[in-house]
Amino acid sequence: MLKPLADKILVKPSKAEEVSKGGIVLPDTAKKKPVEGEVVAVGPGKLLEKGQRVPPDIKVGDIVIYTEYGGTEITVGTEDYVILDELSVLAVRDKPKKSKTSR
Repeated sequence: MLKPLADKILVKPSKAEEVSKGGIVLPDTAKKKPVEGEVVAVGPGKLLEKGQRVPPDIKVGDIVIYTEYGGTEITVGTEDYVILDELSVLAVRDKPKKSKTSR
């Protein structure tokens, strides 16, 4: 796995929608570029001039929304990732709660 440096984070983007809300299958050219994904690795934080390190606000497992062109897309094996600066993250979204079914 990749290990981000400084204030960089490694995000696994969410899948682009394959079908529109109306049920139309979308070609690759019509799919929106994902701007949301799960953080899979986080660097140690930004290093300040005096040698102090500022720990990141984002942690592994967070679901983040990031700027559309704020990162570098890479592929490792068959998996796609985006490497972002922490400042390219616009928001952290709550994870959907798993419903508990009672019997």
